[in-house]
Amino acid sequence: MSDHHSHLKQAVQLALDGDWDGSHKIAQDFSDHYANWIHAVLHKIEGDEWNSKYWYKQTNGKQFEDYADSDDELMAIQHSLEG
Repeated sequence: MSDHHSHLKQAVQLALDGDWDGSHKIAQDFSDHYANWIHAVLHKIEGDEWNSKYWYKQTNGKQFEDYADSDDELMAIQHSLEG
């Protein structure tokens, strides 16, 4: 696993642990598909739908409506990062 993916997995774990700010600080340091997806979920959790939808548009196909549960979505991101 790349160092890059390790950082993003840490961001996912922080989000799952309720550390929105810590996760956000990591996600905003990267600009790939995974970081943008994490960023989108974080803003969904925050309740900022407009900003969340903006970041979903940067993910190449993910949609705000794809997951009803943010934890399930974060776990999907984590699984994708491990693949």
